Amino acid sequence: MADTITVNETPYPLPEDPRVTLLDFLRHQVGLTGTKKGCDHGQCGACTVIVNGIRINSCLTLAAMHDGDSITTIEGLGTPDAPSALQRAFHDHDGFQCGYCTPGQICSATAMLEELANNWPSDASGDLTSPVTISGEEIRERMSGNLCRCGAYANIIAAIEEVANGDVA
Repeated sequence: MADTITVNETPYPLPEDPRVTLLDFLRHQVGLTGTKKGCDHGQCGACTVIVNGIRINSCLTLAAMHDGDSITTIEGLGTPDAPSALQRAFHDHDGFQCGYCTPGQICSATAMLEELANNWPSDASGDLTSPVTISGEEIRERMSGNLCRCGAYANIIAAIEEVANGDVA
């Protein structure tokens, strides 16, 4: 057992209390408040982070379950001075309004683009054995676990499509 969680390439000791969720660990013990607590029931996606390359709802898992894992939060994807391609695209397409869901949306989209690159099919994929085609329908299906209460979905999809198609300047 490593007794640590690596968050954005920095190791942290596991919390002493095994009941602490990964979300609360990130926000309160690590001090990374970009990951948001929305519904606290895994239904909104505001708390989405990337664990070992897979997107998860951090409110639904205990930090103690991630001993030795590598966690990426919104803070690990880019900075204000050097944003990731998705962060730039969300900004350029106005893929946010209040911004509360944006960190979860961007973490989810980052992992989703990796799923597409690895040719993982989804329910919207026409054929499970053919290469996955990037489309609005495919992106909407894969992002359906991330809610935006402001309704910026069209702009979110446009931002993701731009990055997925390599149209980023």
